[in-house]
This record gives sequence, C-alpha cells and structure tokens, in this order.
Amino acid sequence: MQLLLLSSSRANNSDYLAPYMNWLSDHLAGVDELLFIPYAGVSISYDDYLQMVSQALAPKGIKVSSIHQHADARQAVLNAKAIAVGGGNTFHLLYQLYQQDIVQLIKKRVTEGVPYIGWSAGSNIAGATIRTTNDMPIIEPASFNALNLLPLQLNPHYTDYKAAGFHGETRDMRLAEFMQLHPATPIIALPEGTALKRSGNSLTLLGNEGGYLFLGGNKTPLAENCDLAEFLL
Repeated sequence: MQLLLLSSSRANNSDYLAPYMNWLSDHLAGVDELLFIPYAGVSISYDDYLQMVSQALAPKGIKVSSIHQHADARQAVLNAKAIAVGGGNTFHLLYQLYQQDIVQLIKKRVTEGVPYIGWSAGSNIAGATIRTTNDMPIIEPASFNALNLLPLQLNPHYTDYKAAGFHGETRDMRLAEFMQLHPATPIIALPEGTALKRSGNSLTLLGNEGGYLFLGGNKTPLAENCDLAEFLL
C-alpha cells in the first residue's frame, strides 16, 4: 500500500501543492497519469478544481483526469494508475463516494498497490472514520466510516490557535472529547506543511513542523521522520 497524506494543499503562502512536489514526485515515480477525485469541492466547480490540480502537476509530466469526466465512476477507479483526492468538505466528499459506490473499490485498488494521494479532506478519508475532521456536516453521508487505509484517525490542518476573546472550543478540546469516548483510538494531527507516508508496513511523518499523537487522553509531539508503524497493527 502506497499512501501520501498531506495536511493541506498549501503551506504558508505557497502556490498550489508547491511545497510537496518532491514528495509527490517520489510517490508517483513511474506513474504518468492519475485519476483525480474532486468531490470535496463545494464552492468550486469540478472543472476548475481539475484545472488547478492539472496545472500544479504538469511540470512533473503527470496527466490528470477527473472522475466527473468519466461516464462510469467505478470503471474510472478500476482503470486508475494512481488516485488523488483533493480537499474541501469531508462530509460532501464521503457522501459522493458512497453515492457512486466506490468506497470499497478505492480501498481495494489502493490495497492492491495503486498509489493514493490525499490532501485535507482527501487525507481525512484515508483513516478509519471522518469523526475527527474539522469540517461542518453540510450533508449526511451514508456512513462516517471511511477508506480505513490506516486503522486510526487523522486531523489535517492541525492547529491549537486560540484568538484573543474567543470562547469556543480549541482543536485540542475537540480532540479531547473524541478521546474521552474512544480512548484506545489513535489520532494523528498534521500541521500544515506536513504529511504521512505509508509504504507497505512502514508509516512515517514528513515535514519539519512535526505533528502530534492524541491517544488515551494524552497529547504527544511527533518529530519529523518518526516511525509510526506501530499504529498499523
């Protein structure tokens, strides 16, 4: 299984996907085309979303088609040499995947070795469920169960920033609520500019910002390039 799960499409004020080009090139070595899934896009048309991704990957010689251009979504997944799933609203993304009946099919193809790339919502769905997404549930998917390519929870765009005078819950408080109900389930929080890479039975944190593990009521810092393979068991 080959996964590259980016926290975000940008870091700081970068161009689209620009900070991750070396990681993307390594991940897609030998692949010259991929299937893009834009279903997380709500305020952007799928055609415009495809254009953004195509332009970003063009310098690497990667040809991108979008699943919405195919008459048969399942056949598109079956034919894909690699699969990339973009960010946006995680609930809308998973809703559409269930509507097209491709949740298990994507999992099957990726388990068979088809490279998978996700960012933001596209990373969220690689975990066991989407119950630790930051997004508003603007639509109700058939289930919160996701691709389960990793047997854990993910929280992309992680930050515990709290504005002065703000009295709502911080991200840490929300994740603490999850841990209260699910103390044995790991959550890996990914600040922007970081990613998780799975290659077979190895799992590594990429990016010098590091990350955080939330588990059993505790928050533990994770260093760049740390080995997280224990959480695949």
